[in-house]
Amino acid sequence: MKRILFLALFLFTARTACAQAQGASGALDFSAQVTPTAAKAEPVRIFTFYLLTKSYDQIVKELGERDAPPSREKFIDDLKISPELREWLHKHDVMDLTLPDVDKLFTPDDVLHVPEFLLAYQRSNSGGVTNGIPVPKYRETDKTDNPARYEKQKQEYMSALKHFITLWPETMSGMELELDAVNPARKWAEAQNAQRRRVQQMAPAEAQTKYLATKVDTDLDGRAHVDGLPPGTYWVSSLGMTAAAGDVQLRWDVPVEISSGRTKRIELTNLNATDNLSSKTR
Repeated sequence: MKRILFLALFLFTARTACAQAQGASGALDFSAQVTPTAAKAEPVRIFTFYLLTKSYDQIVKELGERDAPPSREKFIDDLKISPELREWLHKHDVMDLTLPDVDKLFTPDDVLHVPEFLLAYQRSNSGGVTNGIPVPKYRETDKTDNPARYEKQKQEYMSALKHFITLWPETMSGMELELDAVNPARKWAEAQNAQRRRVQQMAPAEAQTKYLATKVDTDLDGRAHVDGLPPGTYWVSSLGMTAAAGDVQLRWDVPVEISSGRTKRIELTNLNATDNLSSKTR
């Protein structure tokens, strides 16, 4: 008799614990669809979604901070340019020397002081296109053969040129067309893009290794179900991958709150997604 009572008590306890465990978890029902411009919504079929314990966008942000590109100051210091141009870049909030209006930042002293600017000014005003522009009389051979004459004639030219530029500042217009060879903008963009590519490659592994609760594939109707989830906040993420339809490419990183013993239902649409095509054209 005691053995029967003990067995009944054991079964009752096990069932109660099982029911409590089931009641302590929650579930998630969701659907995903993409709506192209001027077209009907299309379900996101057989697509893997990841349920994360941390926002994927936040993961990408933190990785970007850990693997940051070089600072602007260090990047400029590492450029193979004259010290004078390096100093000028440090003092001015500009990286692209070929922008149409960048010549408005130049002063006569800049032209005379920065070798790259002086050469660009001379080239943009060469060939007789600018009347009255001073012509240098010094020769590079005099720099060693007759340094005194070289220095005297160079200073005379620089003084005359500064006076000319001060009177005719519009002659600095067009200098940017001659600065492409020393323009740091291309290398700066390459450094930024290389860092972004590294982060995009590392982020999916980081998310799945440290923050993955589970993953699930949608069915042919674009629907999916996950159960047995401990209560808490999760993010339904496509890990940077996109679901495409027509002219739209969507990726999701949507927070959801899972409650004990309840089923959370959400819809993934254009409204709570990021359109990759739109973000690239901004």
